[in-house]
Amino acid sequence: MKEEAGNITLAVVPCYNEEATIGSVVLKAKRHVNEVLVVDDGSTDDTAKIAKEAGATVISHKRNGGKSPAIKTGFKYALANGFDYVVTIDGDGQHNPSEIPTVLGNIMNNGYDISIGFRSGKSTEMPKWRRVGKRILDYTTGFGNGGFVTDSQCGFRAFNKKAVKCITPRLNGDAFSAESEQLIKAHELGLNVVNTHISCRYKNLKTSTKNPASHAFSVLRYVVWLVAEKRPLLFIGVPGFILIILGLFFGILTLQYYNQTHVFLIPYAIMVSIFLIIGALGMFMGLVLNTLPRILKRSVEEHS
Repeated sequence: MKEEAGNITLAVVPCYNEEATIGSVVLKAKRHVNEVLVVDDGSTDDTAKIAKEAGATVISHKRNGGKSPAIKTGFKYALANGFDYVVTIDGDGQHNPSEIPTVLGNIMNNGYDISIGFRSGKSTEMPKWRRVGKRILDYTTGFGNGGFVTDSQCGFRAFNKKAVKCITPRLNGDAFSAESEQLIKAHELGLNVVNTHISCRYKNLKTSTKNPASHAFSVLRYVVWLVAEKRPLLFIGVPGFILIILGLFFGILTLQYYNQTHVFLIPYAIMVSIFLIIGALGMFMGLVLNTLPRILKRSVEEHS
């Protein structure tokens, strides 16, 4: 599927210290796309050298900035060089480049803007503990993208030019938040997303340079912030209101206990103060963040 009616395809492979697998990934991917771009994200091994020898175009970052900036570099390259379709695939060997035509097919032939590799069933070797963590991140991301639950952390996916052009300026995440951020931004932009079943390898394979728990926490933190940014009243104001109610409840209990025993419960008083202060700040921030964008938008419209 290198070319179909003039379509030009690019495979973007973000890498960090993947010298053991990058050569094989490049050679296999070259069979199905017009060009393979390896974005070397500050590797300290021979990743860049081996990728070039295998026939890839290589862009190297001076320092390791994480997967999100690496993918954004790949998207910018695709736009600057007029590619019609972009496939992103990890450089650690867990994905099978032979499935590129399948992932690309859903956007080339079925009218979708983004095709997400979906790792499930007997063809995946994913450990059970990874599956649990993946589902948590899937549903968290789904909460931010209109409830569309997919394999939110899979790096094997395809984009048409429209999707790449729309998403690229809006990617601001760091580290491993790239995949979740892409899905949330795609929903905001009204892009059509589809799941495409793929296989994956995990046995005897180093699939991440970051501790899995740290990876999951960083993604979860960023996704929660993205969702909270869109709905500040729900995710900041409402919890603030709940804390105020709890503060008042425990404050009344503290006063009742003092009236009955003449003993002032200092720990309860401190807890009440914390609840009321944080709750008030939460409600205030929720209201401000909910109102400020509307005021700024109205101001811009009035002066335009």
